[in-house]
Amino acid sequence: MEFFDKLGKKASEAYKVTADKTGKIAKEAKLKLKMNDLKSQINDIYKDIGKKVYEKHVREENIDIKSELEEECTQIDVLSGEIENILEECRELNDKKQCQNCHAEIEKNSNFCPECGEKQEVVEEPQIEEAKTEEVVEEVAEEQPEVEENKEEE
Repeated sequence: MEFFDKLGKKASEAYKVTADKTGKIAKEAKLKLKMNDLKSQINDIYKDIGKKVYEKHVREENIDIKSELEEECTQIDVLSGEIENILEECRELNDKKQCQNCHAEIEKNSNFCPECGEKQEVVEEPQIEEAKTEEVVEEVAEEQPEVEENKEEE
């Protein structure tokens, strides 16, 4: 029975790893779709700005950028901020971070940037999740013998 217990445990671990990776891939795909939508919205705003500027040019009028294009520029700033947040989420999903100097995407635990050589701040993650995972595995292991005992009694 020990062989089957070990086999079941290994299969459960493999399933969990696969499910986690699949979940990460699906979440990243959704984030990238949203990011592309936001980029499309920014491009539409750029077109509106260009159209306004050209219309002023045709009428030989001066354009007051501050007052006439402030709303569009603010919209672009907001959308760009959302895109940056999505990029940060994608980096987190892939255990990456951004270099503080050159902004290259690097491994989360890197001490130095492979692109520019800048020393990186090492951020230590809390060990809470690992402890919870170990507790769950122990609980499941404790429950399994009870199930086997019930089968033997029947």
